[in-house]
Amino acid sequence: MRFIACQKYNGWIFAWILLTLGFAVQAQEETVTLPAAISPLIGSEFEYTAQRGDYLTRIGARFGMEQRVLARMNDLKWSAALKPGQVLRIDNRHIVPKRQEEGIIINLPQRMLYFFRQGELLLYYPVGLGRPDWQTPTGRFKVANLQENKTWYVPKSIQEEMRREGKAVLTEVPPGPENPLGKHWIGLNFDGYGIHGTIAPASIYHFQSHGCIRSHPDDIARLFPQLSVGQPVNIIYAPVLLTRLEDGRIFLEVHRDVYKKGGDPLKTVQDAAQSQGITGMMDWERVKEVIRKKEGLAREVGQPVNVMGISKNSIKVRGQGGNGRKSGVYTESAASRPRI
Repeated sequence: MRFIACQKYNGWIFAWILLTLGFAVQAQEETVTLPAAISPLIGSEFEYTAQRGDYLTRIGARFGMEQRVLARMNDLKWSAALKPGQVLRIDNRHIVPKRQEEGIIINLPQRMLYFFRQGELLLYYPVGLGRPDWQTPTGRFKVANLQENKTWYVPKSIQEEMRREGKAVLTEVPPGPENPLGKHWIGLNFDGYGIHGTIAPASIYHFQSHGCIRSHPDDIARLFPQLSVGQPVNIIYAPVLLTRLEDGRIFLEVHRDVYKKGGDPLKTVQDAAQSQGITGMMDWERVKEVIRKKEGLAREVGQPVNVMGISKNSIKVRGQGGNGRKSGVYTESAASRPRI
């Protein structure tokens, strides 16, 4: 599979607003209004040649596309069997939801992780998240511990679920090919939640976990050595994103509101467009179509216009890089057992 490589962008201008974005910190909820920010698009349109053993869910998980969208884009049934050598069209363009000086941002509806250092976007990739009935929490967290080949001490709540479903009840799983945490564990300072690898890569870009953030093994292997204890991890819920680029093109990205926290997407777009002064530049029929389809990809919804006075405060996308990490001393406790 081809890793979603970071590229360098210069001079993007971004008009980003989400008027009803909820953050939950620990057990508290607060609603904040985010200011306009500067940000690029990431991803691209390209062709991918299917390999032996590939199927649509697996390819979509690797590149950050829903299976139904990938199938429709290539005139296939969602259950279509792929042949080695079959060429597929891929479009995995996304809008960076927020600028951050340091650390990680995860946008839950978008199912994307972004890693920043000194204001530069170094890495980004798709992730798997908690089920609607076992949601990944939003909030401002920090990296609490970094571990390799971690034993999974199964939380009592998951043991109870195993029992209800008639499965063998496990209390712990040692490192190895059966451990759902994979090789790398990035623990957060909240109730056993963390970012980790997975032994089920096809579950990436889905809402199937018990709340933790699943990463493809190759992706987290790139991220892990660049982190240190104490770095911020901001988990947000932004199903609607709107951006205006340097060349005047306007893109809209709308996701399914899986956790039912997003409000009315059309009103969100209308308010954002009005606040940025671009209402008259947008194709509102196209906007409604993008909202209706909820493909989760950046789609153009306006006509190019001349842009003057571009801000220099744009997010820099430098690409992969960096190594070395500082590990903290960590003691396992029942309260901090990973939820996977």
